[in-house]
Amino acid sequence: MKHIIILGDGMADKPVERLGGKTLLQYANKPMMDLLAREGRTGRLITVPEGFPPGSEVANTAILGYDLNKVYEGRGPLEAASIGYEMAADDFAIRCNIITLADGKIITHNGGNLQTEDARVLIDYLNAELAAPINAEQGCERVKFICGIQYRHLLVIKGGNKHIDCAPPHDHPNEPWHDLLVTPSPVDCASSAAHPTALSPQETADLINTLILRSQELLPKHPYNQAKAAKGERQANSIWPWSGGYRPSMQTLQEQYPQVKSGSVISAVDLIRGIGHYAGLDIVEVEGATGLADTNYEGKARAAIKALKGQDFVFVHVEASDEAGHDGDLELKLKTIEYLDQRLIKPIYEAVRQMDEPVCIAVLPDHLTPVEQRIHVGEPVPFLIWHRGITPDDVQRYDEVSCVSGGYGLLRLQEFMQTLMSV
Repeated sequence: MKHIIILGDGMADKPVERLGGKTLLQYANKPMMDLLAREGRTGRLITVPEGFPPGSEVANTAILGYDLNKVYEGRGPLEAASIGYEMAADDFAIRCNIITLADGKIITHNGGNLQTEDARVLIDYLNAELAAPINAEQGCERVKFICGIQYRHLLVIKGGNKHIDCAPPHDHPNEPWHDLLVTPSPVDCASSAAHPTALSPQETADLINTLILRSQELLPKHPYNQAKAAKGERQANSIWPWSGGYRPSMQTLQEQYPQVKSGSVISAVDLIRGIGHYAGLDIVEVEGATGLADTNYEGKARAAIKALKGQDFVFVHVEASDEAGHDGDLELKLKTIEYLDQRLIKPIYEAVRQMDEPVCIAVLPDHLTPVEQRIHVGEPVPFLIWHRGITPDDVQRYDEVSCVSGGYGLLRLQEFMQTLMSV
């Protein structure tokens, strides 16, 4: 049995009054997901362990069967792996958004939907005008910015300390940014010194806050942002680092599950590619994959079908619903769910039906991103598992409410992957 996980990031939601009290999954036209739920088995999954933030780095790692207490190091190291940056033992890597501020508040976590080609120019500018002077002050190459995709980038601090508290910008829309600056974590000295580091938590927090404040002086002066300002458009006018750590130690999926001899990850998001890298999966590039609603659904479907013909395991991640949720765009989030259903799940299902070797399909989100809250919420998510010959439960539709009655009940964390691999 081969396995494919199709993950709609942030797809789950809460009841919306504008939709008659239905969730978006209840309201959306998604015949393929409903068919798979009707022909398969469903349940709900707790994807966020107690004490962890309800982020995609946590939830996706748990979905793939990893114990977060053993492997979690934040987004930064995962995205470093995806970008191709090999972390040294004394590197501290932290995710670095380029965001939009106005009137003293975080307006958007994505820099006005910043595109990669423009971001690369801004990252080069930050290295020349911000990192270089800081390094001169420190007397060493202390910091550097590394370009990722769109608004998602990387800050590497040589000798940085991971025991700091940062605020994910997507969790604080329209909130005063100054109240969200980095602070040292309340950890004991032994814990703080567990990793070789040249900086204390306080020194690391102070350094990052200095970078944030100086970026707010520099970025508005760049021609890209001056042109945006002249048009009355949102500027990419501040960096915002968050979710950092050291190089993680993770077993591959092949080492954990004998059913997985080879596999691929298909995603436009550095974070997910990084998880896939450490999980031992091939990273598949798809032209036109953007991480937004305009992503190349058909291209991802073709890539998944091709991978299934030669490999045992495929993880397809689609970011679009999460981004629409963070923007609070109800109509767009509904469209992303329907696009996922018809443009990606449908062709995969039709191809799987024609394959000689049986394939198990799982569909789920990683967390809720409610359009009326615009933040991640760590509540249980609905999932479905389908394959030829499975004994269906009584659930007829795929959504947050229907799956409460699913045959799998309520699973926790690694139990999802264990259940999937037992099929």
